[in-house]
Amino acid sequence: MQLRHETALTSEAYLAERAWEKASLSTCPRHPAGGCGFARHGTYPRKTRTGMRVARYYCPTAHETFSLLPDCLASRFPSDLDELERVTIQVATHRSVEAAADVLRPEITLPSAVRWIRRRLRLVRPSLVLVAGLLGLDVGTATLAAFRAAWDTDRVLVQARTRVDAHLTILPPPLGLGPRARRRPPRVTTRQHAMGADRAGPSG
Repeated sequence: MQLRHETALTSEAYLAERAWEKASLSTCPRHPAGGCGFARHGTYPRKTRTGMRVARYYCPTAHETFSLLPDCLASRFPSDLDELERVTIQVATHRSVEAAADVLRPEITLPSAVRWIRRRLRLVRPSLVLVAGLLGLDVGTATLAAFRAAWDTDRVLVQARTRVDAHLTILPPPLGLGPRARRRPPRVTTRQHAMGADRAGPSG
C-alpha cells in the first residue's frame, strides 16, 4: 500500500539528500495501538532517476507492506510529477504533439517519442479534471496553465497532491494513491462474424 510522504523536495533534492532514510511512520496504519510487530522493511528502487529509493514498512500481523511515496514522485508510473508537468506544458506551447516530441525526445524515433508523450498526457489531463471537481473549480478550465496562474506555482501537480490530500486513496495515478483505472474490455457487437468459413445455406 502506498502512503504519502509529505515533502517539498524536488526529486533531484530527494535523491541528493537520500531523504528516504529520514522518511518514517510512527504507527501501523492498520494497528494504531501497536502490538503488531510493525517495523521498517528496507527500501525499494524506482526506475526514475538512478539511485532513487522509497522507504517501506511491514506489518507482520496484517501481512502488508506500506511504502512512503514522496510528493515529488508520480504514483505507479516511472516518472516524477515535475517531469509530467513539464511535458504537458511543452505540448501546450507547440503546434502539435509531434513538434513537442522532436524537442523532448530527439534521441528516439518520432513514433516512439509521440507514444512516450501521449502516455503522460493520458495521466495528467484526467487528474486535473478530478482535482478541479474535488476543489469545486471550473472543470472547463482545468489546464496546467490555468492552475499555474490561479495558484502562482510551476509545480501544480505537487501542490495538487497537497490540496486533495484527503482524497488520495481514491484518486488514480499518477497523482493519487488509489488503484490504476481499469481498462474497458473490448466491446463485442452482435454483428461480428464468427471465425472460419461461412456456413452453407439450405439447398434448393
